[in-house]
Amino acid sequence: MTDDDDSMECQQCGICCKVFGDSISPTSENIYHWLTNNRSDILCHFSACFANSKWKNCAELHPDEIGSIITVEMRDPETGMLVSSCPFLMRVSKKRYICSIHAEKPDMCNNYKPWIWGETYLRRCRTIVDREHTTSWQNEHTD
Repeated sequence: MTDDDDSMECQQCGICCKVFGDSISPTSENIYHWLTNNRSDILCHFSACFANSKWKNCAELHPDEIGSIITVEMRDPETGMLVSSCPFLMRVSKKRYICSIHAEKPDMCNNYKPWIWGETYLRRCRTIVDREHTTSWQNEHTD
């Protein structure tokens, strides 16, 4: 198994969402999809900035405005302040977390693989820790 092996399975430890969840930025396609599917429950957690430095909550966007967006940030829908963690991360047991919008999550979340060295590697990922532990044990017990 290599570090970029697509066969590695997420163990849903939630660590990547805890570490990077405050910096999720959806693509224009994500925003358009959510707008056309009336997903204001997702959109309200993001704010868009335009060239004139004006901010607008993404739940209030019109699809025609998407091309004018300069940047999108995850923000608290009540206060407009930056968030410290992903609001969609849901704890389901002591050591297991799931994404409450899994079927609709942003592309950057869908594409994230913490075991790809040099790109998205996250040493604290439970999948990586378990693999390293297993590899270490196998190396100690073969000869």
